[in-house]
Amino acid sequence: MSPSHPPLLRAAGLIDALNQRLGQLCAWLTLFLVVGTAIVVILRYGFGIGAIALQEAVMYAHALVFMGAAAWTLQRNGHVRVDIFYQKFPARRQALVDGLGHVLFLLPVCLFLAWNSWDYVANSWATFESSSESGGLKFVYLQKTIILVLVLSLALQAIADLIKVGHRLAGRLPEEQAEVKHG
Repeated sequence: MSPSHPPLLRAAGLIDALNQRLGQLCAWLTLFLVVGTAIVVILRYGFGIGAIALQEAVMYAHALVFMGAAAWTLQRNGHVRVDIFYQKFPARRQALVDGLGHVLFLLPVCLFLAWNSWDYVANSWATFESSSESGGLKFVYLQKTIILVLVLSLALQAIADLIKVGHRLAGRLPEEQAEVKHG
C-alpha cells in the first residue's frame, strides 16, 4: 500500500501481509506432512521401527497447517461457504454481510477460544509440558500455543477485514482493493 492510503487501511494491509506470510509458511508444511508420514509408515511397517518423535512432529505440523493458515484462508475468501444469495449481492451488500459475520460470529468465537484456552496453554508453558510418550517431543507447550496463534491471527484478520468493510461501505476503498481477492 502506498503512503497515501489512510492509516487504518495501511494497518489492514500490514495485517494482511502478516497473515499471508504466516499462511504461506504453514502451507509449505504440507510437504513435510507427506514426507514425514511416508517415513513413519516405511519405518514402522517396513522395518518394525517406531518413530514417536517424527509422528509427533507430523502432528504438530498438521495443527500448524490448519490453524496457522486459517486467517490467510479467510483473507483469500477460501473457507467453505453456502451462499445462495450472497454471490448475487452487490459488493456493498457483500461487505455488509461480511462485516456482520465478523462482528456477530468470528470475533465472539475468537474471544471464546482465547478465554477457554488461555489457562490450558499457560499451564502447559508453566511446566514446559513434554510428551508423555517415550521418545516423544519435549515441546507440547508449543503445540498448544498454536491455538492462540489461530485466535490471534483470525482476530487480526477480522479487524483488517472490518477496516476494509468500513471503507468500502463509506465508498472510500481504493479500486484495487474493492474487489474480493480469490486465489
